[in-house]
Amino acid sequence: MGQLLQTTIGGLLTQMADRYPDNEALVHYNEGTRFTYKEFNDHCNRIARGLLGLGIKKGDHIAIWATNKTEWVILQFASAKIGVVLVTVNTNYKVFELEYLLKQSDSMTLFLIDHFKETDYLGIFEKVCPEIKECEKGHLVSRKLPLLKNVVYIGDEIRDGMYQFNELISLGNDISDEYFQKVCDSCQINDVINMQYTSGTTGFPKGVMLTHYNILNNGKSIGDCMKLTENDRLLIPVPLFHCFGCVLGVLACVTHGTTMILVDYFRPQWVLEAVDKEKCTALHGVPTMFIALLDNEKFNDYDLSHLRTGIMAGSPCPVKVMEQVVDKMGMTEVTIAFGQTEASPVCTQTTTDDSIFHRVSTVGRALPNIECRIVDPETNMELPPDTQGEFVARGYNIMKGYYKMEEATRLAIDNEGWLHTGDLATMDADGYYKITGRIKDMIIRGGENIYPKEIEEFLYTHPKISDVQVIGIPSKEYGEEIMACVITKTNETVTEEEIKTYVKENMSRHKTPKHVVFMDSFPLTASGKIQKYKLRELGIEIFNLQDAANIETA
Repeated sequence: MGQLLQTTIGGLLTQMADRYPDNEALVHYNEGTRFTYKEFNDHCNRIARGLLGLGIKKGDHIAIWATNKTEWVILQFASAKIGVVLVTVNTNYKVFELEYLLKQSDSMTLFLIDHFKETDYLGIFEKVCPEIKECEKGHLVSRKLPLLKNVVYIGDEIRDGMYQFNELISLGNDISDEYFQKVCDSCQINDVINMQYTSGTTGFPKGVMLTHYNILNNGKSIGDCMKLTENDRLLIPVPLFHCFGCVLGVLACVTHGTTMILVDYFRPQWVLEAVDKEKCTALHGVPTMFIALLDNEKFNDYDLSHLRTGIMAGSPCPVKVMEQVVDKMGMTEVTIAFGQTEASPVCTQTTTDDSIFHRVSTVGRALPNIECRIVDPETNMELPPDTQGEFVARGYNIMKGYYKMEEATRLAIDNEGWLHTGDLATMDADGYYKITGRIKDMIIRGGENIYPKEIEEFLYTHPKISDVQVIGIPSKEYGEEIMACVITKTNETVTEEEIKTYVKENMSRHKTPKHVVFMDSFPLTASGKIQKYKLRELGIEIFNLQDAANIETA
């Protein structure tokens, strides 16, 4: 099954710096930053010393609220070297969410940038912590956040009450080599090192506790599936605060000596330019990102000929989009990965050796050293091949639990160590998994179980549809009805009746959407996942279904 790495994240980076000292480790397309593996490791050591100089100790929690800056990746490794838990903050957060996360996570230091698009991070933070404007840096006393002591600004300007990121280098000058090495050596592979908050599309976000062992080995297996080497250059446009960025991206690279190419955040033109100029061989993204790249009016102006592999994940991957990525972008070895944050995150993945059929129609087989099963959601009994049930997983990759949420942890991980994902799936006789939907996404119309993914995949074959999401909305008559949210291709028009007829003529009548809503874009989490609950809320509002929603049963 392959040997699992028995080292820490910091230890692994040191090994790679020794093995590939002159290979580029990190390139930031927007900033112009370039580090070789030796330079990157040395700089991470300096910043790690600076964290110690700031008074941060092994086991403390620090939070980062930033887009894909160079400093983000540096902090990922600097904190890991000294056993400090990095809490990642969703780039879309506003006042209520930020306050909740900083308080619930017990973060003692916050790293932040000034803004992301129209969101003023500094203004939001001042609302949560007005004391920052009057305090001396390093001596914050916050009424709402009593544990927060330091705020570090990522940028060149001087900010009231905050350190600048570059000050960490001088703060680390007084840390002796002996003490620094002692702290590094005290880190254990099963220590929690990363805490990510689930998207919180329902209920309060939960802090997923992940260890060196969890995410380092997952990153290694992910890179193995793509056959990454020290000669590959992976572009990472997905957010680093999410596992897709910091595990499938960063750790898949560093475990293989591969070069990481960053853009500040996903913008189609930046991605296409970076792939061209940096001769990227690999590219990650969620389906909506690949659709945006393929639809870009200047798509044909860029040289994508170096592309070979990458990962499409984060939400169900339409077969048609996958085929276009292979044919038009040259990503003949693109892979699909499936999992969730609680599983570090990948449980199954296709490989470069899998057939095109398996790479466009499944999410692959279980990664080495991970057990996966399909079970009956009611009885937990394992089901035979080609039978739909809940996807569960067990292995080195399963989280330690949700931070300070023991009951939620018990509900997610059973007594035998199986993580219950809430995803519906099937497994064929060869061990390939297909995700058929979410248990909670299932539409029940008049007693008929309807799986949105089936209708979505069919609608993707319509020549005028670019993207589509199918959801259930309340109905007094049937309990739920189907609503299709459609984005048409550029310069194309299609009517609601055409879409209904297209489904009615090709699928069971009860799968025909009752409503079709045309949209320019879908509401997304910062990690690119479509927020179906917001589409449902929109449907309730558009069609005045408040009464039906109130009488709806769970």
